[in-house]
Amino acid sequence: MTSDASVTFRAGHAAGTAWQPVIRRCLDDLGRLPADANLGFVYVTDALANDMQRILDLLRQETGIADWVGTVGLGICAAGREYFDEPAASVMVAALPPDGFRLLPQRRGEDDEIAADLAQWIVKHKPALGLVHADPRNTELVELLGDTADRTGAYLIGGLTSSRGQMPQVATTVAQRGLSGVLFAADLPMAAGLSQGCSPIGPARTVTRSERNVIHTLDGDLALDALKEDLGVSDAGGLKRSIATIHVALPVPGSDGGDYLVRNLMGADPEAGAIAIGAAVDPGARVIFCRRDPDSAERDLRRMLRDVRSRLEGPPKGGIYVSCLARGPNMFGAGSRELGIVSEELGDFPLAGFFANGEISRNRLYGYTGVLALFV
Repeated sequence: MTSDASVTFRAGHAAGTAWQPVIRRCLDDLGRLPADANLGFVYVTDALANDMQRILDLLRQETGIADWVGTVGLGICAAGREYFDEPAASVMVAALPPDGFRLLPQRRGEDDEIAADLAQWIVKHKPALGLVHADPRNTELVELLGDTADRTGAYLIGGLTSSRGQMPQVATTVAQRGLSGVLFAADLPMAAGLSQGCSPIGPARTVTRSERNVIHTLDGDLALDALKEDLGVSDAGGLKRSIATIHVALPVPGSDGGDYLVRNLMGADPEAGAIAIGAAVDPGARVIFCRRDPDSAERDLRRMLRDVRSRLEGPPKGGIYVSCLARGPNMFGAGSRELGIVSEELGDFPLAGFFANGEISRNRLYGYTGVLALFV
C-alpha cells in the first residue's frame, strides 16, 4: 500500500490521582495538534470509568475534535508502556482525510438500524477495516458482531471492555451495553495482525464422541490418552505438571491462515478418560492441544509483528493495540514487556489501546490474543 503523507498522528499518556490532571498531562504530551486533526482515541483504566463523560467533554473542548472513540480497560496501552491498577489514560489524535472514516454509534442488537447517512458513506467508501469496542454483558454479542460485519462489510478488530465497575464506550456519545466504534475507508492505508500467544503441541484431531463441552474420544481414542501422547507423558504426575499451561485450539473452518480459537482446558476425568473444555463441541469438530506460556507468547507476538512489518512500505504513522487481560504483566512480566516488544519490532510511533476481556479480529471473538492495527 502507498502511504498517504497527509495522515498525521499524535499520542499522549499519563497516570495520576484524579481524572483531570491525568488528561491535562495527556494533552501536554500531544503538544500542538495539526490544524486538520479530526479523530481522537481515548482509553482509560477502570479507576476513571465514572469520569468518562467529563473526560470526553474536556478532550473535545481542548482539542476542537468532535469525533472520539474508546473505552475502559483494567489496563491500557501506550507506546512502550502499560498501565494497570492506577488512574491512567492513553490518548491519540489523528488528522485523516475527511471522508477517511465515520463513527459507528452504539448498537445493542441486530434490530438497531444503521443511520441513513452512515449507510450511504459505507456504500460509497466500502470500509475495509473497523475498530469496535463491545460490552461483555450484552447477551447478543456474537450475533451483533456478525450482523455489524455484514452490514458494514468491514473486517472488524477491537475488544470487549474490561472493568470492575462501569463499562462505558465512546463513539459520538458515552454509552454502555452495546457495540460501537469507527469505520475506515478502503483507501486509507492500514495493516492488521493477530497474535494467538500459543504454540500447538500436536496434530489436529477429530472429535469422535462428545457431550456439550466434554470430549470423550479423539480419533476413536480416549481424549485424555490423546492429550498425554501430545504432551509426551505417561503417568498422572507428568500430566499434572504439564496441564496448567495447556489449552485447546478450535481451528476456524474455511480459514486459509491456520486460524483458530483458543479455549480453556477446564478439567480431566482420569477414570473415564474424558476432558472438559471451555466450549461446546460436536462430533466431527477438529481440536489441537496447544501450550500457552511466556516463551510461546513472545515467539508468536514477534512472529506477528514481523509479518505485519513485512507488509509495510515505511514506518507506522499510528497504531491501536488490544491485548488480553491474561497477557501483559500476567504473561510477559513486569516493566511493560509486551508493549516493549511491539516497540522493539516496529520502532517508536504513536499508539493507544487497552487490555480487553476478549479480543475481536476478523469479526470473531478470541481469548489470550493480541490484536494490532497500524495506519501506514
